[in-house]
Amino acid sequence: MLKKDLVDKVSSELSMQKQDVGLAVDIMLEAMAQALVEERRIELRGFGSFSVRSRKPRSTKNPRTGKVMDIPDRKTLHFTMSKSLKEALISDTE
Repeated sequence: MLKKDLVDKVSSELSMQKQDVGLAVDIMLEAMAQALVEERRIELRGFGSFSVRSRKPRSTKNPRTGKVMDIPDRKTLHFTMSKSLKEALISDTE
């Protein structure tokens, strides 16, 4: 689903103008991004939670050249789905 699709869906469900819904979605995404930059956890009940995790530095080998490369430590985004979303996904596949 694209952001445009989300705006279209919400605007039709709430009978609001797409421009207003688009602004609200932008504000929400900006607030979420800022919280993640500050390494705060985001929890959306019934959907899941987002958090920032640190990955340790490591060495790996380039499969093409065989050269050993060092990968520095970095931060990654982690998503954990809610129990209700997980159950919905499981029942959808059965």
